[in-house]
This record gives sequence, structure tokens and C-alpha cells, in this order.
Amino acid sequence: MDPSQSLPEILYEDNHCLAIDKPSGRLSTHFQGSEETLDRVVKRYLKEKYDKPGNVYLGIVHRLDRLTSGVLIFARTSKAAARLAEQFRKGSIEKTYWAMVEGELARSAGTLEDWLKKDTERGRVEVVEPRARGARQALLHYQVRATHDGLSWVEVRPQTGRTHQLRVQMAHHGHPIFGDAKYGSIHTMDHAIGLHARSLTFLHPIRYEPITLKAEVPRVWRGRFAHLLQEAPQ
Repeated sequence: MDPSQSLPEILYEDNHCLAIDKPSGRLSTHFQGSEETLDRVVKRYLKEKYDKPGNVYLGIVHRLDRLTSGVLIFARTSKAAARLAEQFRKGSIEKTYWAMVEGELARSAGTLEDWLKKDTERGRVEVVEPRARGARQALLHYQVRATHDGLSWVEVRPQTGRTHQLRVQMAHHGHPIFGDAKYGSIHTMDHAIGLHARSLTFLHPIRYEPITLKAEVPRVWRGRFAHLLQEAPQ
């Protein structure tokens, strides 16, 4: 089977939500293009598994960049979609990312605050002066888990959810994400960057109980970043 057609590992599934472990290099959702995307793959899976006639509903409540891997959640009903989307808008969903970045950070933990603005012509996001026209505040909290040979493994918890936020902020503060050439990395990775959506904690949209989903790091990380992963505190 063409890898772009295959269903990734399912991390959670019930009548209201479905979450997958998104591989790097694959698009989360489609707009007008014909390229195979994960929402289309999940829809086909649901249609076949439950023998559903007609179109299958799938609510898009958040996205991950093509080059990022990790936990990606969809809604299976419009009610679940509205309630999950509201949690994302309010920032009540706890997101944890693991980032492999260049250099060693001066502080082992801290908070980064910047103002970001999309440059649509260049397809980038830029850091601009606070409260500049069209800019949005971006906040993240980080903790260094390990350092080795000029690289750092950083756990990042974004407080806001801006486009390319982690990639732009880490690069702006002198530590571009490994393989992220768009934002200044001197290293390369095939169809990926060193950014992984490690976990997501949300309230179930119907039962309102907290659910935490975790995605293991991609296989390529266990080779390329083996020393960092081994040096992290337990």
C-alpha cells in the first residue's frame, strides 16, 4: 500500500472522538488540493469499519504542521467538534511537545513571550514588535530535558496556539528546531523536523472527564537522537 494511503496508529477511538499518531511528512487536513491527507484517510477508515452510507462526518479541531509528528485528534460528531474547538480556543487543552533544538539553552527552564505576524507572501511567520498591527501574542513554557553534542532536547508547553509558534519562537531565541530549514536550522531531516506533539490532555466532549493521550517518538528519533534520549532524567 502507498504510505500516503495508510492509516497511522490510532491512539483513541469512541463514538465522539478519534486520535491518531500523525507521522511527519503527511498533511493533517485538505483544502482544495488533491494530495492525500490524514482526514481523508480517517474518513475512509470510519466508512469501511462502520459500513456507513454516504459522507462520513469528521470534525477538524486542530492541525499539526506537515513536518511535525504526534497526537492529532478529530471529532466524530458536530457536537464533539464544537466542544473540542472551544477548548482549543480557550487554551484549556494542555499540549506538550518535544523539540530537538540546536545549541544549549542558557536557562534550564523558562517562558518565552513574543508577538508573531504571518508573512503570507513568503509563507513564513515573523517575530515583530509587541502589539504591532496584525500581530498576535505567543507564549510558551519550556524545560530542558537533556543536552548532548550541541543539541538540546526541550519539553515545550505552548500557552497559545499560533501558526508555526514553536518553530518561530525557538529560532528567534537562537535555538532553531533540528531540520527546520525554513527557520534557520543548519541540519536536515527527510520530510521531518525535530518537533513531536508528545501529549494532549482534554476534557471528553460528552463525559467531561480528563483524557491524556501520548505518542511515542518517531523511530528515526531513536537513531538520530539516541544520545539525547538516553541522557534524559527518568
